[in-house]
Amino acid sequence: MYCKNCGKEVNENAVICPNCGVPTDNYTKSAAAPEQKNTLALVGFILSFFVTIAGLVISIIAYKNAKKPEYNGDGKNFALAGIIISAVSLGLSLILGIIYSVIWINFIYMLPMY
Repeated sequence: MYCKNCGKEVNENAVICPNCGVPTDNYTKSAAAPEQKNTLALVGFILSFFVTIAGLVISIIAYKNAKKPEYNGDGKNFALAGIIISAVSLGLSLILGIIYSVIWINFIYMLPMY
């Protein structure tokens, strides 16, 4: 690689030209903003076990955030796991609620009427 300022050859990994001190293209790459952590993904994952609906909502938000460039995919797997766990939990709760309701209604109709 050659320096844009002085034209001398510099190392491919050099951040600053050793001859003239002008930053190379590697300088702008190394000075890029650090990636942000997607903490909502972990929160959504944990909540999906205890507060299913809140875990689902937060995991969906975290999954959308993981697609943004500043997060660079951080937390995508936790968010996806939170979505799946919450959805399965809500589905099972719905099925068990229907079964419980049917059993309770049948029990009430089997009671003797006075």
